[in-house]
Amino acid sequence: MLNLAPYAAPGASSWRAPHGPNGATDFHRSLPGYGQSALVEVPALAEQLGVAHLYVKDESSRLGLPAFKILGASWAVARAVGERADLDASALTLPKLIAHIDKSGVKAFVAATDGNHGRAVARMAKLLGRPAFIFIPDGVTQAAQDAIKSEGATVIHVPGSYDGAVESANAQALSQPGALLIQDTSWEGYQDIPAWIVEGYQTLCAEIDEQLGSAPTVVVVPVGVGSLAEGVTRYYRGQSSFTPALLSVEPEVAACLLESLHAGALTSVETYTSIMAGLNCGTPSASAWPILQHGITGAVAVSEEDAADAVHELNALGVDSGPCGGATLAGLRNALADPGLRAALGVDASSTVILINTEGFSANPLPEESA
Repeated sequence: MLNLAPYAAPGASSWRAPHGPNGATDFHRSLPGYGQSALVEVPALAEQLGVAHLYVKDESSRLGLPAFKILGASWAVARAVGERADLDASALTLPKLIAHIDKSGVKAFVAATDGNHGRAVARMAKLLGRPAFIFIPDGVTQAAQDAIKSEGATVIHVPGSYDGAVESANAQALSQPGALLIQDTSWEGYQDIPAWIVEGYQTLCAEIDEQLGSAPTVVVVPVGVGSLAEGVTRYYRGQSSFTPALLSVEPEVAACLLESLHAGALTSVETYTSIMAGLNCGTPSASAWPILQHGITGAVAVSEEDAADAVHELNALGVDSGPCGGATLAGLRNALADPGLRAALGVDASSTVILINTEGFSANPLPEESA
């Protein structure tokens, strides 16, 4: 039986992650439509939760897509294509990639997804004039499938879990000449591209620092395989001068990081259908796990009902959120209700809290509203 009790590690903020140069933000500026996503203050929630300030980093509109995933997918594609075409990694731009895509030998892109990552990879494939083959598990909404297809991609349904879709995508990439797998989870022998995806996600953290101009008390991040959380943790435990507490949030039906933290070792869990499709993953990324084990201050799991309620609440307050983004509000509530975790996070009436809203409602509508 899963251990769904809140997890707290009060000393995590003092741990420092290894880090190096990251050219992702400069590359992102070369993409059509780049601009910082909004950091939206929500005073009504701050008052309700008893904190001084609550902000939502709103990724519902990012480079023309309704989710943050393009930040990681685009940088990973850039690094992978650039490496194969002998381009300088510190000076990559989209026009350079387009000019050198033939030299790279990449003929197609492949990915597994439960929604937003696959669409992001498909968008990059379209920009580079290459086909994309996107593998999906059970539970991906028709709206999400249609969105992937709208980028010109071929969608392949793999009955079963997300982990099975990843295995099928990897098999396709290995068997198809010129195919390149762009996957946001790692395993032995497949680590560079997931690491570049993590680097790409750090652009949103750099934006938060610039927009806020001061140290947040807590950053709340939703977790699937943990690649976004790894990016956030590497940034705030390495690159940034700020060291906020970091709270991870997962669905109760797929709490693989929470289970791993309690066990003290990377652990897989059986998953079930969730409205939080992008978080419905049974195994943490192998590269993310050691970073999260040392750098996450707290972890909670949320119910389907609480996530849905949070979506409605955020949308009523003018924040365009889907269930994965809504999970952060539900998770914060769970965390603040636990005295030990609240203390570990250092939350009081003077605190500033950041929720990372990873998707807009259109990216992953609630089931009753997409039928």
